[in-house]
Amino acid sequence: MTGARLLLRQLRYERLAFMRNPAAAFFTFFFPLIFLVIFNLIFGNEPIQLEGGETNTSTFYIPAIAAFSVINACYTGLAMSISFAREQGQLQRIAGTPLPKGSYLGAKILFMTVIGMLLVVVVTAFGLVFYSVDVPSGTLPAFLLSLVVGAAAFAALGLATTAFIPNAEAAPAVVNAIILPLLFISDVFIPLRDGAPIWLGLAGDVFPVKHLSIALQSAFDPFEQGSGLRLENLAVIAAWGIAGAIVAVRRFRWEPSR
Repeated sequence: MTGARLLLRQLRYERLAFMRNPAAAFFTFFFPLIFLVIFNLIFGNEPIQLEGGETNTSTFYIPAIAAFSVINACYTGLAMSISFAREQGQLQRIAGTPLPKGSYLGAKILFMTVIGMLLVVVVTAFGLVFYSVDVPSGTLPAFLLSLVVGAAAFAALGLATTAFIPNAEAAPAVVNAIILPLLFISDVFIPLRDGAPIWLGLAGDVFPVKHLSIALQSAFDPFEQGSGLRLENLAVIAAWGIAGAIVAVRRFRWEPSR
């Protein structure tokens, strides 16, 4: 059986495994909605009059929550689930099958990319129905492309991170120690103030979190005059994703560290 067919079969298995864990699936999709509701309760949903038209503040919550949703599901969630599966011996059993490592990792990346896309669709639809979010049609292709690139890249980075997680107990600490500081310096929810140290902004520019946030914000801006596509930001995200995929293939372990 070819690698492509094995990848497709593993992708089908990933879907079945996800559906057979309804509690995890429910909270995966429910978690971003909580953020949208909390944002509206705390910051409100006031109308905004800008040059080019009028919208509301909830419209600008969507790209931030979309970036966080993709990162949380494709990076944090995947890295932790792989670490726990490796600790429980599930990966060791998979390693004893004819499934190549590339097909297994590729199926994980593809499936999490789909999940990331679905998460954002659910959040956007919820915002449209309950908070009158303006969904820009002209820049929608750029928004979808940014989501695909971002989800695939962070899934690859999540797999790469598992190479440096010694055991399941260390997974939450390692993953959160990496991603939480980046969320705070990458303009996802809180923009850096003018008085913030310059090196914080420069550090954010290096990593892909900020670039995903910028790409999604630009593509979801209802007043964007162009295509909304930020190729320079997508290039940085893609470069990190490729690097993550290379590290994942070379350093991925089926067994926990001893």
